[in-house]
Amino acid sequence: MELVIVSRPRVFPYRRDYQIIKRAMDIALCIMVLPLALPLIAICALAIRLDSPGPVFFIQERVGKDGRLFKMYKFRTMQHKLDDSVHRTFMKAFVNGKIGSNGSSNGNGGDAAFHRAFSRAFVNQQAAGVQDSGEVYKPFQTSQVTRVGRILRKISLDELPQIFNVLKADMSLVGPRPNVPWEVEEYDPWHYERLEVLPGITGLAQVRGRSGIGFDTIVGYDVEYIENWSLQLDLKILFKTVFSVIDGEGAQ
Repeated sequence: MELVIVSRPRVFPYRRDYQIIKRAMDIALCIMVLPLALPLIAICALAIRLDSPGPVFFIQERVGKDGRLFKMYKFRTMQHKLDDSVHRTFMKAFVNGKIGSNGSSNGNGGDAAFHRAFSRAFVNQQAAGVQDSGEVYKPFQTSQVTRVGRILRKISLDELPQIFNVLKADMSLVGPRPNVPWEVEEYDPWHYERLEVLPGITGLAQVRGRSGIGFDTIVGYDVEYIENWSLQLDLKILFKTVFSVIDGEGAQ
């Protein structure tokens, strides 16, 4: 199934040799970590099942390379059957720039519904019990996250099932994080450039700020990655991701 994109981005040079090596690396690394990942997945699944009612996995439609839709896998970290209207309001505002990197809203000064949604959805690190005072752009209230979910989010284990997305070639280990269709609808024309490559579990934005930077900055990092992509850069991002996860900066 394809997502129709009206404004086509510029096309970056297609490097077939690099793509082959990148895909081989994705498969090799995934197979290497499977003996460790499978027991971890089983333990996380059991913990989620015992902690709260609802499914173990959160499966959501995301927009991948060239606008292709795919099902992305995550562990469920939120309470089951939550109303996602606030989430959508927040994320649309984040993508189209109404919520910027300074944590404030821009425009829509008379839109009371927007400001109510913003105040309900915005999460900062101190409110979530994090030591430093930086802001995190995540559209949920901490009470909506399960006990096990807080742990999984903090150490990024909620993303572990995406190893199967990589094996299915829906994703790569390194690339832009995929958005949902209704977020892509809010894209500016230049944002579509991030759809020219496979989305990733981690990327340049994730090692330079994770959830503490604005969407335009995220896309800027994604475009920088696409313009300079190489096996060396992929390995550097993967290496830095380990330290970013350990540090926990921007994780909620």
